[in-house]
Amino acid sequence: MSQHRFLPMTEQDRKEMLELVGAKSVQELFADIPESVRPKNPMRIQPALPEAELVNYFQSLSNQNTSIKSLPSFLGAGVYDHHIPATVDAVISRSEFYTAYTPYQPEISQGELQAIFEFQTMIAEITGMDLANSSMYDGHTALAEAGVMAASHKKMKRKKLLVSSTVHPEAIDVVQTYVNGPGLELERIGSKNGCTDIDALTQSISEDVAAVIVQYPNFYGGIEDLEEIRKVSEEAGAMMIVKSNPLALGVLTPPGHFGADIVVGDTQPFGIPSQYGGPHCGYFATKKSINEKSAWTTRRSDC
Repeated sequence: MSQHRFLPMTEQDRKEMLELVGAKSVQELFADIPESVRPKNPMRIQPALPEAELVNYFQSLSNQNTSIKSLPSFLGAGVYDHHIPATVDAVISRSEFYTAYTPYQPEISQGELQAIFEFQTMIAEITGMDLANSSMYDGHTALAEAGVMAASHKKMKRKKLLVSSTVHPEAIDVVQTYVNGPGLELERIGSKNGCTDIDALTQSISEDVAAVIVQYPNFYGGIEDLEEIRKVSEEAGAMMIVKSNPLALGVLTPPGHFGADIVVGDTQPFGIPSQYGGPHCGYFATKKSINEKSAWTTRRSDC
């Protein structure tokens, strides 16, 4: 048997393979490599530890770190130490989901396809949208992709995007990076009482604007008046893009009910650990026919 429990090859396997290729030893197998580039001395690596000792060693190293489990963290800014119910690990550990990550062959990837279907269905339902893709890199890049898509939908005839200053500042930076490529202009709209300044938005909106970008709840915790923002956007023929915390949508009226054209966000609140700040998993949802008038659901804003 092999001395390495996770490597199933035995010494007999090694011997049979060498015989098959006509080599007497491993050294002879690599004889074509010039001696000048071969290491002269053994690598300075400590001898292998037994599994129990190895686990204890790495655990001692881990204990030197300060984590969000031992002390409270006030970093936040979109990534938080959410409670993760035990059922999350139980569901994702089920064997029927242990299939190919990328379903090139659907017949052997039914578990992955089922998971993707459930994810897309849930995102569409909580956002009030018609369609959702099977995830993005993270919430910030999903927002940037939405902005570029809005301009593309307008056939790049509208070169400006308006973004509320109440959107996560790092998300705005990512959008700015993305729009540089296609030559789009990103203009920030100021805030009033912790929410988007509707008057400032009305003054800045024009036929050059492809979309208005807001966050719901916004970076400061305010609930934006999506109904009013949608009216201002629609009067100029611009799309409305909403970046939203999906967990908050369990309480708030979905952006789709206010006529949002594209809704994006990050699914870190749904049982994903902080993971040193990400990336986690972004979502991207839209209507079957964007820019189509929607039946708005009236809801009072707290701003």
